[in-house]
Amino acid sequence: MHVVVAGISHKTASLELRERLALDDEAALRLSQELLGEGVACEAVALSTCNRTELYLYGRDSLAARQAALAHLARHAGVAPGELEPSLYSYSGDGAIAHLFRVTSSLDSMVVGEAQIVAQLKAAYQQACDGGCTAVVFNRLFRHALEVGKRVRTETAIGERPVSVSSAAVELALQVFGKLRDHTVLIVGAGETSELTATHLKAHGIEKILVANRTLDTSVDLARRVGGEAVRFEDLEQHLVVADIVISSTSAPHYVVTREVVERAFKRRRHRPMFLIDIAVPRDLDPEINRVRDAYLYDIDDLQHVVEHNRHEREKEAQHAERIVEQELASVNDWLRSLEVVPTIATLREAVEDIRRGELERLSNRLSDLTDEQRAQVDMLTASIVNKILHVPTVKMKEVAGRDQCYLYVDAVRTLFDLDSSEAADEAAAETGPSAAEADPAELPVATRPPAADVPPAAVESPAAEPPAAAGGTVHHLRGTGTEDA
Repeated sequence: MHVVVAGISHKTASLELRERLALDDEAALRLSQELLGEGVACEAVALSTCNRTELYLYGRDSLAARQAALAHLARHAGVAPGELEPSLYSYSGDGAIAHLFRVTSSLDSMVVGEAQIVAQLKAAYQQACDGGCTAVVFNRLFRHALEVGKRVRTETAIGERPVSVSSAAVELALQVFGKLRDHTVLIVGAGETSELTATHLKAHGIEKILVANRTLDTSVDLARRVGGEAVRFEDLEQHLVVADIVISSTSAPHYVVTREVVERAFKRRRHRPMFLIDIAVPRDLDPEINRVRDAYLYDIDDLQHVVEHNRHEREKEAQHAERIVEQELASVNDWLRSLEVVPTIATLREAVEDIRRGELERLSNRLSDLTDEQRAQVDMLTASIVNKILHVPTVKMKEVAGRDQCYLYVDAVRTLFDLDSSEAADEAAAETGPSAAEADPAELPVATRPPAADVPPAAVESPAAEPPAAAGGTVHHLRGTGTEDA
């Protein structure tokens, strides 16, 4: 069984192709269910964002899964598979799981460190889960992936430094004012970056936004989008008196605001600090403004310098995040290997044998009067009981070993007998201890599990009820090379 991912992203496909492959919630669920219905996978999750569309599959044949994903995606986009093939990447085994962890950690995002992908992946998984497209492996794997993303953001500073011009401008404004609430923003012009910056500032507490443009209708339209107030461009100087933050992005061939205008405004402002951001090329704001006391002027080059510095810092944090991904991949592989039949049978027998020997050792004083031959007979009897109890489960597990859903049975056994706990045998012996201790010495003790009625409901519910994976959980029947196919 293999985990497989196939898809396209901003790294491999044009915006036009990404738009054609975008899946809404209904289409994503329908595509996953179709792949399950065709039998190419036992579990499936479709993830679609503005920068990627990916299909995660769990099946026996990784190549067949990839080809099926290609065919379905091509049909959805209305293109021939051969046309989509050059843009499609796919991974199986370790490569697929590592890719999932890198996606949820934003290491594969267009903007490394962005946080939106976590919510997007969580929604995609939840929809697939609710639609009956996931079971034991993907329930644990995707929950584990979300934990990996959380760990990366907790243990690194990958998302702390802004890497866009608009967010860098907000960071600088915070350095000037400390907090932004109760301050006023003046937008001069109607550039896209100005709008984004104003939106970021509003998210940080700015309540009053003034918008001035040579065309009043444009001012009104932008003011509506950012929740501000349109003002007349001709009254720009008087609005500078109340503006604490000025964002300018016009197409004027000359300075829109000169040093003299700012100096006059400062006299009426009583030299309260003013933060000015010049995003225009050619520049809107006279560079001499920087010589005015308490005026902080930054142009597009200054902001780009901040962005590049922050991007470099994020890349250093990304190296730490990659190490976390490697650690978590090893953890997941351990769990996946535990879903194999033979190791599970061996672990089950070892756990029950430990209980048997532990009980005999604990009762050794009560059996002290027995001869060596009688002790040997007791040992043979208890061993025989254990073998008879385990015979049918062992045979049945070997019978399902060739089925695609085999791992579901293995997981159920490991859950019911708590085989993934290092203290499983000790806990089982402790549970059976009182009944054995109270038994008549003439009645040889037999180690038993609690009756089925006493098994907690969570142990026998559907795979969807499985608790989130711990940081050390993990998966792997995978023997994939992890190399990119496209």
